[in-house]
Amino acid sequence: MVLLQTILIIILVYFGLKLLLKWLAPKLLNYAIKKTSERFGQQFGGAQDFSGDRTHEGDTTIVKKPFRKSNPSKKVGEYIDFEEID
Repeated sequence: MVLLQTILIIILVYFGLKLLLKWLAPKLLNYAIKKTSERFGQQFGGAQDFSGDRTHEGDTTIVKKPFRKSNPSKKVGEYIDFEEID
């Protein structure tokens, strides 16, 4: 009878812990993620680029590179004519 009670207690503890972890694990993970993001924000918060142009969330900005004209008169190299030797 003692063996049956021990097995029943082990099974109840197992399922109780499983149910408890199912509820607590998401809360603990959210807490850990929130703390990590706060630390990240403190470390790298000063590295943001605060320029004069402020854009709002959702705005689209297109930055085009200036067009460079290629200079065809610029000499790239010397032409070498190779001949086959028999």
